[in-house]
Amino acid sequence: MPTLHVVIPFYNEQTTLEPCLVRVLETTLPAGWSRRVVLVDDHSEAGPAEAARRLCRDLADRGAPLQLLRHEVNRGKGAAVRTGFDAVLADSDRDTSDEDASTGAVIIQDADLEYDPDDYACLLQPLIDGTADAVFGTRWGAHRRVAGWRRLLHMLGNRFLTRISNALTGLDLQDMECCYKVMPVPVLRRVRPSLTEDRFGVEPQLAAVLARQRWRVAEVPVRYDPRRFADGKK
Repeated sequence: MPTLHVVIPFYNEQTTLEPCLVRVLETTLPAGWSRRVVLVDDHSEAGPAEAARRLCRDLADRGAPLQLLRHEVNRGKGAAVRTGFDAVLADSDRDTSDEDASTGAVIIQDADLEYDPDDYACLLQPLIDGTADAVFGTRWGAHRRVAGWRRLLHMLGNRFLTRISNALTGLDLQDMECCYKVMPVPVLRRVRPSLTEDRFGVEPQLAAVLARQRWRVAEVPVRYDPRRFADGKK
């Protein structure tokens, strides 16, 4: 049975972490898929860190397939993603009893509820069909109307960065900065040694590495509910 490994980097997400985890654990996956969750606490403050430990302990006691890791210092999202990726690869190496262990996939999930785990099945489909080697979500396009000048500026800024990325990589992406990036474990194993960015530079770096190694990258429209900075958006 192939496994979807969900890597969740987070920092001080005391309010949204629990509902995010519940949705990740309850969302429907394609037939025959299981899930495991790797949470990486990027050195949250004492209160949120303890709340995360308590939440994960309670969920694990009820049988939830999750693992909580913690950085000893704040290192950034990219470093947290790499820590999660390393845990996925180590888990895949240990799981020799499952002949499908190496055919599972990994997805990055933000903990702030901006992205909907119900999109997992659609994001996995190009991998299942064999039409792509990696899949990015896209928040922009005909499926989404952008309201409000702040959100419009956010979209335009992301499109500008995506165009620069496309020019450098030869990819044809709409939304390089989208959190949702999915790849099979064997692709992750090839890509991981080239990932070095500690902060948000991990987004363009991952696109660049996939392009350089000539993996086929597809995009799938996803739902997006942006938070305001007043709500804790980082």
